[in-house]
Amino acid sequence: MKVIYHPSYTDVYSSDPASEPGRMEAILKELEGRYDFLKPQPAAEEDLRRVHGQSHVHSIKRDPHLYEIACLAAGGAIMAAEMGMEGEPSFGLIRPPGHHASPEHCWGFCFFNNIAVALAKLKAEKRIEKALILDFDLHFGDGTNAVFTGSKVVYFQPGVEYREGFMKEIQERLNREKKYDILAVSAGFDRHVDDWGGQLTTEDYRTMGRITKEAAERVCKGRRFAVLEGGYNHDVLGRNVRAFLEGMD
Repeated sequence: MKVIYHPSYTDVYSSDPASEPGRMEAILKELEGRYDFLKPQPAAEEDLRRVHGQSHVHSIKRDPHLYEIACLAAGGAIMAAEMGMEGEPSFGLIRPPGHHASPEHCWGFCFFNNIAVALAKLKAEKRIEKALILDFDLHFGDGTNAVFTGSKVVYFQPGVEYREGFMKEIQERLNREKKYDILAVSAGFDRHVDDWGGQLTTEDYRTMGRITKEAAERVCKGRRFAVLEGGYNHDVLGRNVRAFLEGMD
């Protein structure tokens, strides 16, 4: 398992909860010394424009610091996806998150759609044709869904709200899939019992990592990667991320 990370991800770039001081540090405390860390490069504007329109890209550019860190987050997702394609499971420990960013709009602490930018680059390079995105964040990834509706990149988030049904739906859906080139995960940790969602346990994240690993090994030669989305209780966030990575590795 490789962790894609840049020290600039600790920068406070806005006043939203995803940018709060201490959030990334809480995860680093659990992961440093356990995984190899790789430093990404920022995404190029060409990478962003495969997903986002010119007006949206330029609207983020109005804040140079925000644009810099948002490009770096998208670049981290690209690097995680590229590592995943090489058969090395990878986790993009990145921020800002991305799954609420659509081609011409963003909200929910997101600016560029990191996972979409990464997969669009793989498609443009003809390295993949079909992909499955599992999103277990508390909130629906409307941006990701908008980007890929009607394409061979399939977005899936369970529609069940109670814990047992949520976990069962993930297991059944990933067991049902027969063919895709890579499995991508929008990994949001705000469903935890001590976070906003009040739903999942730390062990559930480990289980979702294991399910992801088993599905990828069965269907797409183990090619898998994940990127950080939500998760806002710093007291539990680090161990939840660690549990997921231990399952996915």
